[in-house]
Amino acid sequence: MGKIILTGDRPTGKLHLGHYVGSLRRRVELQNLGDYDKMFVFMADVQALTDNADNPEKIRQNIIEVALDYLSAGLSPEKCTLYIQSQIPELAELTTYLMNLVSVSRVQRNPTVKTEIKMRNFEANIPMGFFAYPVSQAADIAAFKATTVPAGEDQEPMLELTRELVRRFNQIYAPVLVEPNIMLPENATARRLPGTDGKEKMSKSLGNCIYLSDDADTVWKKVKTMYTDPTHLNVSDPGHVEGNAVFTYLDAFSTDEDFAEFWPEFQNLDELKAAYTAGGIGDMKCKKLLNSVLNKMLDPIRTRRREYEQDIPEIYNILKKGSLEAREAAARTMDEVRAAMQINYFEDMELIQSQAERFRQK
Repeated sequence: MGKIILTGDRPTGKLHLGHYVGSLRRRVELQNLGDYDKMFVFMADVQALTDNADNPEKIRQNIIEVALDYLSAGLSPEKCTLYIQSQIPELAELTTYLMNLVSVSRVQRNPTVKTEIKMRNFEANIPMGFFAYPVSQAADIAAFKATTVPAGEDQEPMLELTRELVRRFNQIYAPVLVEPNIMLPENATARRLPGTDGKEKMSKSLGNCIYLSDDADTVWKKVKTMYTDPTHLNVSDPGHVEGNAVFTYLDAFSTDEDFAEFWPEFQNLDELKAAYTAGGIGDMKCKKLLNSVLNKMLDPIRTRRREYEQDIPEIYNILKKGSLEAREAAARTMDEVRAAMQINYFEDMELIQSQAERFRQK
């Protein structure tokens, strides 16, 4: 069995820095290392429709936005398979079979599901598709026999449910599916990047995101208004870095080289933190540093995006080719799944022969 990576995003909007540090940056690194036999990256449009069923145009428009973000961040169709979830009908079939192996109460206990339901005000009226999307997610992973899923720590409950479903399927039928492991971001701070307003999670719906496609002026406008330390009223006041979004972002993105280039008074972030905590460092100076760090990182991404935007039909060709390749892989798994479940009626010559013998004996 090869080493296979699978990961993806819901195409409900452009990708932001939370996506980048949580998974996308790592995907590009893994792709370029070449240590894995196969890498699948997909746009989860079926899952996006579970809470956008009345607005499919939103998903339709954002497929290309996410594809552009993938390519401009450095994902290469030569090194990984980029595809659209809805174009792989085998995933829906596997989802149906896996639903029979999990209880409603087990899905309800999933803390990620609880949080998402509350955030969308679905408590009194949960769409069935949305409620069952953890099983759909398990099918996404299992259909490609993924061994590794790069994701943020908030996805760990989803991966645990996937492992449970894989084990149950293999125990009941045959050892066909593979249990995946999560690959968390190496930088612990990046595992859950807060919004610019200091809220726990960066979210498109909360309007507290910095997008990969934001231009330099937009980034600066957002950085200027970022949440810092409400008790740090004067430059001379001691500051707090805990819960301070500016320092959380510096933790996630800055390097010692950035300090040498943009603020040589300090050798690294630890020195800046110590000075800020002691008092005498203004918030605006820290924001200017962060702005420089972010734009240095985003500039090459923006440049590549502008290049890809010049040939949109080719982007769709890349996604079509990737979807066909992904479907072939999922179809191979589903052949094994049906055989294990003994529902491959037309291919099971032993079944056909035994039934023929049974009726001849009457």
